[in-house]
Amino acid sequence: MAEPDLIALLSQAVAALERLSPPPPASAALGDADAFVWHADGRLQAVRRVSRIELALLQGIDLQARTLLDNTRRFARGLPANNALLWGARGTGKSSLVKAVHATVNAEREENGGALALIELHREDIATLPRLLALLREARRRCILFCDDLSFDGQDASYKSLKAVLEGGIEGRPETVVFYATSNRRHLMPRDMMENERSTAINPAEAVEEKVSLSDRFGLWLGFHACDQQTYFAIVDGYARHFGLEMEPERLRAEANAWSLARGARSGRVAWQFIQDLAGRLGRPLTRG
Repeated sequence: MAEPDLIALLSQAVAALERLSPPPPASAALGDADAFVWHADGRLQAVRRVSRIELALLQGIDLQARTLLDNTRRFARGLPANNALLWGARGTGKSSLVKAVHATVNAEREENGGALALIELHREDIATLPRLLALLREARRRCILFCDDLSFDGQDASYKSLKAVLEGGIEGRPETVVFYATSNRRHLMPRDMMENERSTAINPAEAVEEKVSLSDRFGLWLGFHACDQQTYFAIVDGYARHFGLEMEPERLRAEANAWSLARGARSGRVAWQFIQDLAGRLGRPLTRG
């Protein structure tokens, strides 16, 4: 077959496949829901039901909850508010707190409208953040941008664009947008990465400073630490009462303790996993959010 004929045949095949493929889903409007997921193709996906835990059930992080709630309330009222970095041990309630605070503030503002939109941005889509901000800059609705488990490794340079977007760009952060992120690392970089940068750079201090300065773009640093046994039991007790899981307190705590020892950790996440197991054994459904 001659090359022109082959090209024409392939073009026809491509056109046929395009006709058969479904059209790309349309982007949701900011008024369609209170929560969204941002996709790198420039699309907002509405989330009708957010998986979350009530704020009152988050034990052992009272100061962090109060601080983030106050910051979010001010933002919802149109007052100045800070970007927030929630950092610390795994499973200690960082992302749960962001979602719970969003729900709490929106419930308070239900009477007079003006609910906040929560937009989740995946770590791998950080490079598209300027595109998302350009979209939100034209909207009036106030939005919390939320990136869970934010961190940077190796030669990843996308942190530079995040720095510019948060505070340093010409346009700056829109007044209708605040950025909340969770991370296991206070400076968003692993220690060995920063030490390697220090040992190989011509000016070690400047090399490390460039990376550490990313976390400085967050006005609020909220630290989360592994909970002690008393706090762990308080979390378990709170879940059991909330979901009506009836068991003798001594037995409940003994089983919860055995569960945490098997996992080698005590945290809100471990407590929730124990409660799920307990509810399953008792034949009781759990409803979240």
